[in-house]
Amino acid sequence: MHTKHYSLTLEKSKCTGCGVCMEICPREAIEVKKAPKTEGKNAQTPTVMVIKEKCHYCGMCEAICPFGAFRTKVNGEHVIPVVENESFPRLIREIRVDENKCGPECKKIKETCPLGLIKVGPNISDSKKVTVKVDKESCPCCRLCITKFPDGAISVEKMFYGSLRVDTKKCSEGCHDCVDVCPIPGVLQLFDDNVQVNDSHCVYCGACKIACPEEGALELNRMRIRHSEIRSGAWNKTLEKLASTQAMTKELQTRSKRRLYEAVSNRFPLEEENNE
Repeated sequence: MHTKHYSLTLEKSKCTGCGVCMEICPREAIEVKKAPKTEGKNAQTPTVMVIKEKCHYCGMCEAICPFGAFRTKVNGEHVIPVVENESFPRLIREIRVDENKCGPECKKIKETCPLGLIKVGPNISDSKKVTVKVDKESCPCCRLCITKFPDGAISVEKMFYGSLRVDTKKCSEGCHDCVDVCPIPGVLQLFDDNVQVNDSHCVYCGACKIACPEEGALELNRMRIRHSEIRSGAWNKTLEKLASTQAMTKELQTRSKRRLYEAVSNRFPLEEENNE
């Protein structure tokens, strides 16, 4: 009898401690904890721990991680079981690069990506051009790169849509833990000691909520998640945990319309044949 060997690896350099994996894990095998706070220093990224005794190595955490921090393997090969058996979708990371619109000046761009996922290098065959490589599997699609590169050189479609609000009346005086842990610069900023939100580049990961010490000070709502087409009870349960009721309703309505369209499309050819 052949026994399969499963493994799950968490690449800590990519993990932001956002807690999306913990929210959706069906076995409650993932814990996210705030890092101990040292007085006078900035808050640190929350820590993620996988409880291997509870883990069934389904791969949901890898499939849903916005930062591509998890890696599931079966017998040493990279496999996401829930995606392979079509019970869970893939996130759609729509990123396009047009190297023809990016010349040598792009080499001078500093911090092309806050997560270090974009590498600009020389074009061996043409010194007037460059190569632009993006680690798409780890990209949360914040779209900050679009503001750095020449117009049209990079196009990115957001993966998570939603809203983020801060109730400054509930914030502790002098607290800026959410600003410290946010992986995308500029989304949360301090103005006159108050936290302000600019969510145009927010990926709605939730790291800020994990770090926030005050209940209700941060309100995060995910309204839409771009993913491959799927019909699955497991995904429905995941949506219930991750997204708002409005988002869940909208997705179910879209699926119902799609099924109705398919049913009608399948029926009409039969009727045409019967009329011949």
